[in-house]
Amino acid sequence: MKSVQSKWLVAIAAAAMTMASVAAQAAGEMFPFVLGSSSGGDVAGKVDVVKKALQDNGFEIAGDYSPYADAHIIVVTNAALKKAGASHERAGYIAAQRVSITKVDGKVQIAYTNPEYMAAAYRVETNLSSVSASLKAALGATKAYGPGEGKTKDDLADYHYTFGMEYFDEPYELASFGSHEEAVAAAEKNLAARAGGAFKVYRIDIPGTKQTLFGVGMKAGENGNKYMDDEFIMSEIDFKETRSTAHLPYEMLVNGGDSEGLHARFRIAMNFPDLSMMGDNSFMNIMPSPDAIKNALTKAAGGKIKDDF
Repeated sequence: MKSVQSKWLVAIAAAAMTMASVAAQAAGEMFPFVLGSSSGGDVAGKVDVVKKALQDNGFEIAGDYSPYADAHIIVVTNAALKKAGASHERAGYIAAQRVSITKVDGKVQIAYTNPEYMAAAYRVETNLSSVSASLKAALGATKAYGPGEGKTKDDLADYHYTFGMEYFDEPYELASFGSHEEAVAAAEKNLAARAGGAFKVYRIDIPGTKQTLFGVGMKAGENGNKYMDDEFIMSEIDFKETRSTAHLPYEMLVNGGDSEGLHARFRIAMNFPDLSMMGDNSFMNIMPSPDAIKNALTKAAGGKIKDDF
């Protein structure tokens, strides 16, 4: 009898979980990341396998890098993402989707950004369900994850962390040049020189526009500012069992002759919306990071550091 009762309890619990999941989906809740799989092995051994799976499913590899030990990021794009990037004057951010390979407690987690979540955050109206389906076909989809509770499209369209924090349409204004070509050339030159500790991970030109998206890795170096460093920032904010490594790298958008970057208080919060303000693993521990990131991106763009940093 106890065995039968136990089976019923398990069945009821499973049904409740399924109903809760369906209810969440019905409410339109989304999460920033999707875990494709978690298995044994090592990061290096997975990189080529993941790249091939992505290419076999129609993606271009825009670039990749290892921001720190046991972590590798692959950035992809395709025709649908580039088309979405042309849908409004600052939509270029959506053209890149990030795939992460991270070793945690002996398991290698393969995860990626949720294109539909990112589209909502970047105010892109294009339906990217086909991109989500292609990522799932390439890498699997074990679960969507990130914050404890998901965000709806309406939540993300006007998202900011809290009162006084920046929105999507309040980016860093990094540099201004006479033409798109000059702005792109300055970014290429400074990223190659690792100005401010910033370096190029990828470049995506958005067809039919004057938008060029750069993926920017950041490493402080021996005498640099640790608060802009990829590894340092992630060591403070990415602490959950399922890692959000695909938060990296940061972006710089050259739009016409102007270069901009999403404000860190928006860019970090959109991927970690439940990060606490104070305490262990909180925004308080990276309080100088928004200015440090702006500083690094400004140098990378060829702009001038202003007195109000």
